[in-house]
Amino acid sequence: MNGRVAAVGPDGAVVEVGGIGLAVQCTPGTIARLQVGESARLATSLVVREDSLTLYGFADDDERQTFELLQTANGVGPRLAQAVLAIHPPREIRRAVSMGDLKALMQVPGIGKKGAERLVLELRDRLGSTSTDTSLDAPAAAGLPAVTPVAPWRDQLTSALVGLGWSAREADGAVLQLAPVADEQIAATGSVEVAVLLRQALQLLGRA
Repeated sequence: MNGRVAAVGPDGAVVEVGGIGLAVQCTPGTIARLQVGESARLATSLVVREDSLTLYGFADDDERQTFELLQTANGVGPRLAQAVLAIHPPREIRRAVSMGDLKALMQVPGIGKKGAERLVLELRDRLGSTSTDTSLDAPAAAGLPAVTPVAPWRDQLTSALVGLGWSAREADGAVLQLAPVADEQIAATGSVEVAVLLRQALQLLGRA
């Protein structure tokens, strides 16, 4: 996501993209880097629920990847995953999980001993070891896949539209129409801003 920061609050910000203000949930560390009126670039993850669409923003792709990987563990939702990142940077999370450092994981509000043990058990193979991770600035540390392990933008957008009540056929039609827009985003920034595509899809379906 690229845009102008319109507002900053205790748990997130509003970023204007294409004239539309998008609310983004962020960790305190990410919020501290944002200044109202200035341009900002955030790596984002759209969480789709039956009654809500929540956009989470991160300082870089490493944080976003870690956020999404944390949610693959049982009992870990987006809020808890964000809480983990609010306490520990991705590198420290990988170290704690690979080394079985329960004490470090239990520093996160909402994670007790059993929760920490479950994170170590379920995520050790997914997050990987930090033994060869010597660069703090590496976009993807050792053991992490190069591509974010979530559904591609087409599936994210389709799921969001279906969750809002549109049929799978209607959602697929909107996704097909927006494919050229997504291709332009990839060519320009190397990523797809799903939240922006979602708003455009809703406009298309609203006129249908």
